[in-house]
Amino acid sequence: MGVDVARERAGGGGRVLTRTIAVIPAGGAGTRLWPRSRRSTPKHALPLGGGGRPLLRDAYERATAVADEVFILTEDGQREIIAGVLPEVDPAHMIMEPLARGTTNAYGLAALTLVERNPDAVMLTLPADHVVRGKAQVARAVRTAVSTAARTESIVAIGLKPTFPSTGLGYIHAPRRGPAGTYRVARFVEKPDIATARRFLKSGGYYWNLAWFSWLLPVFVEELERHAPHHMKGLRQVVEARNAGNLQAAAELYAKLPVEVVDRSVMEKTDRLLLVPAEFEWADIGNWAELAEQVRSDASGNSVEGESILIDTRNSVVLGDRRLIAAIGLEDLIIVDTEDALLVCPRSRAQDVKAVVDALRRAGKTQYL
Repeated sequence: MGVDVARERAGGGGRVLTRTIAVIPAGGAGTRLWPRSRRSTPKHALPLGGGGRPLLRDAYERATAVADEVFILTEDGQREIIAGVLPEVDPAHMIMEPLARGTTNAYGLAALTLVERNPDAVMLTLPADHVVRGKAQVARAVRTAVSTAARTESIVAIGLKPTFPSTGLGYIHAPRRGPAGTYRVARFVEKPDIATARRFLKSGGYYWNLAWFSWLLPVFVEELERHAPHHMKGLRQVVEARNAGNLQAAAELYAKLPVEVVDRSVMEKTDRLLLVPAEFEWADIGNWAELAEQVRSDASGNSVEGESILIDTRNSVVLGDRRLIAAIGLEDLIIVDTEDALLVCPRSRAQDVKAVVDALRRAGKTQYL
């Protein structure tokens, strides 16, 4: 499944078969999806995509369809969770962070782990918590991104043409054409307000940032050295301690690394960034209101899972799997029932569910986290 490309590197060199290594970031807890998403059942271990299977299982099968080798990038604390969802994955194909310290450190750790054994490979990041439909379109976009990364020694992002003015996603501005079906990235944009998002949609040249990236492993290491030297100095010490078998020292060193997202540390600074535009169905389910869009609604606009009796109730999210939920005269609400916790909030406040998790943590009620 390797990509056969003619490298545009100094000295020529003819055609090279480049291996594709997919890395699936599978960390975090998805706090805005509490009370279902918790430390013991994080977001990517839940069946949120409508097919009854964990998101991580879908991501793994998506990765195996386009890559020669697949690694799971996760935290030590989620080792058993990952093994429960993907029992066929060998522990040697898990890259373990001692704890979550941001995507710069996570991707840097993955790259340093893989580059010595695979100096000519392309690393492809495919996050574990996305809902994706359109296998052929995904494969086409990935092939273009991987081959471009290998051929031009660029970092290549896969961006989705926006279909509505989203304020919950970051954007990539890529207005000028690059080589072979790509566009040159001008800038990354944080989650915009609604007026700005509408302007992006109208003007064109803006794409949703999926955090799907591909790069030759040595290229990404070079860019980290160039733009995030403090991270890289620490990461090399972490890898050295880990490879020497001193896991405690590695964990202590990793905990001291600065936390920064890779978009800010590298992507906003590098001059080697291209974008492949894609058109497939995609969703990053960040809260209960967004999940409702993946669940078929009834005639009153209610998204329902489980047994319920709804009277004069409209445009609400009602999710339960253990007991009957009855509602009368409600509108634009979210109700999520679990064995030991019940969430009720306005649909417009779905992004604020994280505050409940923060409050539980401050109160020491860790049994609910």
